[in-house]
Amino acid sequence: MGNIEVKIEYLYNSGFAVETKNYFLVFDYWKEEEGGDISCRFPEGKKVVVFASHSHGDHYNPVVLHWREKRPGIEYVLSSEIRPRAEGEGIHRMSRYRELEIDGLYVKTFGSTDIGVSFLVKADGLTIFHAGDLNWWDWYDETEDNNRAMEAKFKREIARIKGEKIDIAFFPVDPRLRDSYRLGADYFMAEIGPEYLIPMHYGDNTFVRNEFPDSARFGR
Repeated sequence: MGNIEVKIEYLYNSGFAVETKNYFLVFDYWKEEEGGDISCRFPEGKKVVVFASHSHGDHYNPVVLHWREKRPGIEYVLSSEIRPRAEGEGIHRMSRYRELEIDGLYVKTFGSTDIGVSFLVKADGLTIFHAGDLNWWDWYDETEDNNRAMEAKFKREIARIKGEKIDIAFFPVDPRLRDSYRLGADYFMAEIGPEYLIPMHYGDNTFVRNEFPDSARFGR
């Protein structure tokens, strides 16, 4: 990524903090693996933007809305199906295929193969993609017809993303899928070609950490 500096912190499951020159971005906060409440570590002088791809409890924790009590000026970008108790300025609810700009930060939403959205974010020369629950969910205990329908839905969504030049992608690699755990990630890498892909959505299961690299580099 040339001379662009970025710091990435894994929080838990699909949660990440991404710090660039001017922004501090939090994606799909549920809980942190260690270190306590991340809001105590927000850097001064940077715009904080919090994203939640959908309302599932392992992707969205309503506690994030209380962070603005400690740090006024936080912006929230939430999937439109999330119904936050708090409303008002700084809370943006987005359905799929929408665009938004916040203080120079560009956000575009894509769809999911579950509920909610996925996010394409451009900040300080970086293009970041957070998939939410967009994945090729090929379940071993589902019918062949259902899995074929899921495959088709997933591939249609990837076709919409194709052409985007992505530097960092956060993408599900879920060991509950057994032999299909990396099916979606491999297809995403082949079709989209991100500079880096970082796995997520594996919770406490360290299998992924051992079998799938924490981050992988792919030439474009």
